[in-house]
Amino acid sequence: MKSLRLSEAEITQYFEQGYLLLPGLITADALARYDKRFITFATAEREATVQMKIMRDIMVVKGAVQPETPLHAVNKMINFEEDAELYGYVLEPNLLSAVRSLVGEDIYSLSTNVFNKPPGIDGRHPLHQDLRYFRIRPADKIVGVWTAILPATRETGCLAVIPGSHAGELLEHAEPDWEFVNRAFFGIENIDLDLRVHLEMAPGDTLLFHPLLVHGSGRNRSRRFRRAISVHYASGDCESPIRDWRQGKQVRRID
Repeated sequence: MKSLRLSEAEITQYFEQGYLLLPGLITADALARYDKRFITFATAEREATVQMKIMRDIMVVKGAVQPETPLHAVNKMINFEEDAELYGYVLEPNLLSAVRSLVGEDIYSLSTNVFNKPPGIDGRHPLHQDLRYFRIRPADKIVGVWTAILPATRETGCLAVIPGSHAGELLEHAEPDWEFVNRAFFGIENIDLDLRVHLEMAPGDTLLFHPLLVHGSGRNRSRRFRRAISVHYASGDCESPIRDWRQGKQVRRID
C-alpha cells in the first residue's frame, strides 16, 4: 500500500513535470464497488441523483453506431457528489493525503466524473488543459486526480500528457475539426504531438496532475471498455473573481 504522504522527491516531480503517477493507490475492492455503482446508474437500474448527468457518446446520439448494450452508449457520468457510494472515492484516505501533500490541509472537491470509453466508438479526448473549465486561481492550488478502474493501455485509449507543459499559460481551446466530438471536449490547436508521453495504467493506478498540464486520450481500438474515475480538488486558499466558489452546487469541503 502506498504511504500516506508524498515524499519530497514525489512532490518535486509533480511540480517539475506537472503530474505524478501513483501505482496501486486504490484497492481492487474499492474499485469494484465504484464500478458496480456506476454501472447501475449508467444502465438506469438506479435513478440518477438530482445533479448527476449520464452522457451518451456523440456517435450514439447521431446514430452512427448502435450500442450493443445501454452501457456501450455512455461516454461519461458527471456530478456524483450526492451519491455516498461513489463519493467514497473522493474521500479515499491515501488519495486525500497525497493531495494535501501538494496543496495543503484545507481542501474542497470541485468536480467529479466517471469516464467510460466503450469499444466501437471514436471516444478521443483532444489535448487540453483542465484549467479551461475553472475560474478559480491560483492554478498551483488545484489538483486533478484520475484513477483507472479498468486497464488503460495504448489500445484502449490511455491518457497522454506533455511533461512540463503546466509551466506555460492557459492556451486557446476550440472544438476539434473531427467528425465526432463529444460535448465540451475542447482541444488546443498546433500542439507538437511528438512531445506526448502515453501513460499506461493498471486498475488502481492514480494520476495526480496540474490543471495546466496538457493532456488527452486516444481512441479505444480494443474490444474492451476503458473506464476511470476522477475528481478535482482545490485549496481553500483559492479565489474566484465572480462569486464565492465554495458555494457552488458541486463543491464539497473535505473534513
